[in-house]
Amino acid sequence: FKGRAFAITSNEAFDLPELPRRIVVVGGGYIAVEFACLFHGLGSETTLVYRGEKILRGFDDDLREGLSEALGKRGIRVVTGRKIAHIDREGGTLHASLDDGTVVGADQVMLAIGRSPNVEGLGLAAAGVAVGKNGAITVDKTGQTSVPSIFAVGDVTDQVNLTPVAIRQGHAFADTVYGNKPWATDLEHIPTAVFATPEIGTVGLTETAARQVCGKVDIYKTRFRPMKAILAGRDERMLMKLVVDGETDRVVGCHIRGPDAAEIVQMAAIAMRMGATKADFDATMALHPSAAEELVTLREKWRPPGQG
Repeated sequence: FKGRAFAITSNEAFDLPELPRRIVVVGGGYIAVEFACLFHGLGSETTLVYRGEKILRGFDDDLREGLSEALGKRGIRVVTGRKIAHIDREGGTLHASLDDGTVVGADQVMLAIGRSPNVEGLGLAAAGVAVGKNGAITVDKTGQTSVPSIFAVGDVTDQVNLTPVAIRQGHAFADTVYGNKPWATDLEHIPTAVFATPEIGTVGLTETAARQVCGKVDIYKTRFRPMKAILAGRDERMLMKLVVDGETDRVVGCHIRGPDAAEIVQMAAIAMRMGATKADFDATMALHPSAAEELVTLREKWRPPGQG
């Protein structure tokens, strides 16, 4: 769009000569949300603009809605359903015009709207390596491309663009090709977090995805003020949510919003990978006082209001 040259990306964000007094962050994924929280925490007046209906596409709706509400309460302006039409500069001020005619003044505009695989100049076509959407290198589960002697791992394959996934895929490639220990990276039950304020962590299926693949779905969730928030006098609430296959009793999703969400979800991912059931969670002794104990003390199934 017009005026893109006036914007920065996360590459330049850490090399700014001074903290912007006002900043517009464009995007709704990990990077956009994390940088919006970072700049706001440092004192910048922050506006987050996302073209979709809700931020963090692909996450559980309770996390998406709850985090958006929490960001608003902290003072971050969240604008959804809008795109940047153009950016103009007038003196030292940038004017970001949205597609509804709204103009937001800022000292910096940061674009965090995704990246394309960096494959230009590699000669993939000449080598016969097949590529897909956005130039992503097409691979099988072992990382092998359409040319048997060429492998690719990490974000360049545009599968699950997370650092630990790329590391694991590289490890699998090395063991398989050079270590005589063949194995492939399992892309299921990948725990992930968004280090926003508040933090969110998630592993497994969202409630929406579970309802599409499971014959019956049971939901267990609770919202509460963690002890550290109570003692500090802050009105911060955590969300703990378990998505359970109602036919097998297996826990297929775990979603947390609040302090140390990533730490808790990492451990939940181990249990879920081993096939833990809700009964296994229930039989686990609670560690008190902790926030994580809520995961093993959830007893009542959640039902939408009015359904008893």
